[in-house]
Amino acid sequence: MDDFIAARAQMALSLGFHIIFACVGMVMPFLMAFAHWKYLKTGNEIYKGLTKAWGKGVAILFATGAVSGTMLSFELGLLWPGFMKHAGPIFGMPFSLEGTAFFIEAIAIGFFLYGWDKFNKWFHWFCGFLIGLSGLASGILVVAANAWMNSPAGFDYINGEYVNIDPIKAMFNEAWFPQALHMTVAAFCATGFAVAGVHAYLIMRKKNVEFHTKAFRIAAAFALIGAFGAPLSGDVAAKSVAERQPIKLAAMEAHFETEKGAAFVLGGIPDEEKGEINYAIKIPKVLSFLVSNDFNAEVKGLNDFPRDEWPPIAVVHYSFQIMIFFGVVMICIGSLYLYAFFFKKHWLTKNWFLKTFFFATPFGYIALEAGWTVTEVGRQPWIIYGIMRTADAVTPMPGIQYSFYFFTAIFISLSLIIIFLLRRQIQMVPQLYDPTDGKFNLKNKKS
Repeated sequence: MDDFIAARAQMALSLGFHIIFACVGMVMPFLMAFAHWKYLKTGNEIYKGLTKAWGKGVAILFATGAVSGTMLSFELGLLWPGFMKHAGPIFGMPFSLEGTAFFIEAIAIGFFLYGWDKFNKWFHWFCGFLIGLSGLASGILVVAANAWMNSPAGFDYINGEYVNIDPIKAMFNEAWFPQALHMTVAAFCATGFAVAGVHAYLIMRKKNVEFHTKAFRIAAAFALIGAFGAPLSGDVAAKSVAERQPIKLAAMEAHFETEKGAAFVLGGIPDEEKGEINYAIKIPKVLSFLVSNDFNAEVKGLNDFPRDEWPPIAVVHYSFQIMIFFGVVMICIGSLYLYAFFFKKHWLTKNWFLKTFFFATPFGYIALEAGWTVTEVGRQPWIIYGIMRTADAVTPMPGIQYSFYFFTAIFISLSLIIIFLLRRQIQMVPQLYDPTDGKFNLKNKKS
């Protein structure tokens, strides 16, 4: 494997792995805090058990995210020294602040897990809520750093030198809000559907039905927030991309020729040599409207840009289509849930309804990974858009493919450990978390 490709592959694998835990850390504590709030308001012991179960899950996934995040931070320096040499002083602030948020989150997790019956009940609840706030802050701060790579700001680039550095302006670059908003909404959608899907499956197995039903409904509510918010945040992000990175937008749509009243493309197979897309469904003028609120606005095509600045068109286009497809599917499932909740409540317990959510368990994360592929691959060949090419930032050290193999083995091992720990958590629900289960009562009598 070529060292440059190996470095990019390792970074892609690390980001793809870590982003799952980043999203869980941004959202899962809020589910936990909501269940805790329900317990404090109602006194229902099921909500207390659910809070504890989700709390242990948050701790497991937080630990894994800490490991993968630490690996990722080292990789930035080891794989991309040319990038860090110049970029570090400019966009280092969000990373420093993210470290602060990480430590606050770690402390809050400790307080929450070991604070039962020791703290004031509302202070204890606030500790759980603080886990979510600090996790959300961590995610947004990392996205701000990534947004800087797509919209570099806070410095002047003169004669190959980075001068007049302003870290505040760099952090709050033009891309940070659209990216942070879309990422946050996507995290709610992905985590909500994943958690709802797991509990839907356990309801179908007729195990601790009341416990898992309450968990399912909380998770589904969060999933709906994300599903219905995604088109709105996506629209903000797309308009931002159209303004700052028109070549990325053109790659997303495999849009080769500049034209007014450009069509929005669904599906299709791009042909880079001929500069066309085949077998696509085209919706006239919609792309122009989406990027500028004008059906007749001009949208630049790929042929307006130098060929050596094109990103891999097929990868970006297919990833964008995957994100759109699963996003629409989740909106449909969310609409079905709302219809059932308000008009057909008996559907909520039907196997076919629960199966719908079970099969949708990975949909949010598939869409999330596809969206990040669009963001990262669509920026190529630049690591700092318009300033530094990725090939110029990679380490000159040989043998990067062995590092890639080693890190891949670590991520596979971590995945297996997580599956084992979470599976054990689910199996312990009757004994540790569901007070309506006979095994729980028997264990408590013995203790």
